[in-house]
Amino acid sequence: MKSDEVAERAVLVGAPPPDMSQETVDEHLEELARLAGTAGADVRGAVVQRLRRPNASTFIGKGKVERLAQALREHDATLAIFDEELTPAQGANLETALGVRALDRTELILDIFALRARTSEAKLQVELAQLQYLRTRLKRMWTHLSREGGGIGARGPGEQQIETDRRLIDRRLARLRRKLDHIARARVTQRRARSEQFTVALTGYTNAGKSSILRALSGSDVFVEDRLFATVDSATRVCDLEGPGPILLTDTVGFIRKLPHHLVASFRATMEELAESDLLLHVIDASSPSRDEQREAVEEVLAEAGVADRPVIEVFNKVDRLTHEEERALRERAAADGRPHVLTSIMEEGGLQPLREALQAAMRARLETVRVSLPAGDGARLAEAYREGEVLERAYEAGCVVIVARVPAGVAGRWRESGLVVERADAA
Repeated sequence: MKSDEVAERAVLVGAPPPDMSQETVDEHLEELARLAGTAGADVRGAVVQRLRRPNASTFIGKGKVERLAQALREHDATLAIFDEELTPAQGANLETALGVRALDRTELILDIFALRARTSEAKLQVELAQLQYLRTRLKRMWTHLSREGGGIGARGPGEQQIETDRRLIDRRLARLRRKLDHIARARVTQRRARSEQFTVALTGYTNAGKSSILRALSGSDVFVEDRLFATVDSATRVCDLEGPGPILLTDTVGFIRKLPHHLVASFRATMEELAESDLLLHVIDASSPSRDEQREAVEEVLAEAGVADRPVIEVFNKVDRLTHEEERALRERAAADGRPHVLTSIMEEGGLQPLREALQAAMRARLETVRVSLPAGDGARLAEAYREGEVLERAYEAGCVVIVARVPAGVAGRWRESGLVVERADAA
């Protein structure tokens, strides 16, 4: 945001269930405040009402609406942001009662995604999600559309203008889906070209440190910022693990609790990267008080997307922020869970070595260990063995180079098809 721009002033509204602990309520409001800050809002205050069930008209009770209106006036606020999703009727009624715009969590997240999208595909995906959300809220968001069509150039059989706009949105949605389908087909071709490479996807709660890990492992200039949804575009980099060959590591959009379902569906690219990867790294902020809740939120989205069956290593990141006692307790609990896991830190020297070793082991497990005799002049295949795998032994015999190497099955298959004698060998 430019310095001469005036930030919107916001009051947050939480409506937790009666049995939620105050600590959890505070954590949820803090997360909503961070989301609002990412969108560019200046959070001035918060109003909370514990609810067993939402009010059908205004979500919160009538008395709390009056208290919220008072808080908005006291803080000279221009925006009320609810931590729950509002129905179109609730949103319209609240805006009438409060005299300011009322946004729900979904609208806020969509706004952040629109702000942060950089690639053409991400922008198309965001627009698709926004239009899907907008379609059911035309009356609230464009009040003039509730009138019958009329006037010069708009006279007709009396059809409501809102229906005309709904059809326009449907046509735009269809065009967006066609464009995204075209991009998806191109991506399938790209994935075929890299089918022999070991592909790993980073997933996890927003701001858990996925982009930082990608930048540290790849040495690339991936954008990193301490904000929720700092990046919403997928980014793939080649990472040299100094052992069994390079991997392709992809950073995907982060998840969050109560992530809108249609937004999950719209970000098909992220879901495809997860589904097509050989391994998922579920990055978890080890220092977050909501660590377990965040892990469950990610697992729910992965299950919803149909990728919960992919091999996963849990990466407990930011362990440098833990005390020795907290780190020991985390190690004991993670070991008791029985899931593959590592503890990492970007800030400590050697803090990513456990992850490097876990990736090396995972990659070696999918490679075929072979012994092959290459003609002395066959530098291309020798280079391929070093590039795509890991050469364990190398010797010269009768004008040939005999190597024992771990290589992808596809590489070994091509060598066999070319007439080379390729034998299975014991791993060193």
